[in-house]
Amino acid sequence: MKLDPFYLIVDGAAWVERLVPLGVKLLQLRIKDTEEPRLRAEIQAAKTTCAAHGCTLVINDYWQLAIEEGCEWVHLGQEDLAAADLGVIRAAGLKLGLSTHDEAELATALSTRPDYVALGPIYPTILKKMKWAPQGLDRIADWRRRVAPLPLIAIGGLNPECLEGVFAAGADCAAVVTDITLNGDPEARTRRWIEATEQWR
Repeated sequence: MKLDPFYLIVDGAAWVERLVPLGVKLLQLRIKDTEEPRLRAEIQAAKTTCAAHGCTLVINDYWQLAIEEGCEWVHLGQEDLAAADLGVIRAAGLKLGLSTHDEAELATALSTRPDYVALGPIYPTILKKMKWAPQGLDRIADWRRRVAPLPLIAIGGLNPECLEGVFAAGADCAAVVTDITLNGDPEARTRRWIEATEQWR
């Protein structure tokens, strides 16, 4: 399975509508602490936009809603994985991506036969407080050998200037949040990311 090398993560359908038309082909909708009616509406809006532009939509955490809304992908963190019903997820045909940060989490992830594995944080990140130190490029190379042939997503502190090293180490995709969403010109920064990842596309 091949995924687009540019993996955008945003926290609302407004971002999807704003940035996906620029050429984004792989996007995760990651919304926290929101009531179900709003979540459902956000998923529906994001799905409509992504479908119109040929963008793969990944729903973070809310696998039940992803199934109900006919989505194709879900991404789970380790805590969410522990509480999820993998049998139901697989029976619904959902593809599954999983977060990993250390050896134990990688073993847990691989035991579920996911469709991709994410590793982070690669570099220091401001997205959320992390109990793990930055992983670095050597860990990407190690994970690449161990998860093959699954796609490996690198996340955490990435920007277009560091991508050559990230992909050379073995990542298939580079995931980004704040380098775009906190940028003064998110549209221009998105275009920069698309250009920067073109050679791996």
